Amino acid sequence: MRVADVMSRHVEFIEADAPVQEAAVLMGELDVGALPVGAPERLEGVLTDRDVLYRVVARGLDCAAVRVRDVLTTPVLSCRAEDDVRDAMDLMAAHHIRRLPVRDAAGRVVGWVTLADLSRRLLLDSGSLQAALREVTEGGAAAEPATASSGGRG
Repeated sequence: MRVADVMSRHVEFIEADAPVQEAAVLMGELDVGALPVGAPERLEGVLTDRDVLYRVVARGLDCAAVRVRDVLTTPVLSCRAEDDVRDAMDLMAAHHIRRLPVRDAAGRVVGWVTLADLSRRLLLDSGSLQAALREVTEGGAAAEPATASSGGRG
């Protein structure tokens, strides 16, 4: 199965100069734990709920004053729509992340794939898939932000 078969095609972006408070409100409205920052042709990073919690709230900073660009995670790991879902799962597990932007050959973001997407759409009776899910969810809770880029960058 390909990433294109399970990814979300509608992706909401937040601009880097937006206040973190605006991003947090948008995350709540969309019921998501992360937002890509920039635009489909210009992915600048990813802002996660953990970025907001640890880099803003825990430091006692003003969410209305801090800009997304000041706390986003970069560089960003990504995959391609034609990649096998197991390869995407391996990438997520290796880096302890729960979501990946999906890029086309030109590097434009065309989708978003999350552990939730994968768990809803894949048969979880596969031992290797269960192990990969377990590794991501149990092994890397503190290491949520992506720290490198895969071949998905263009």
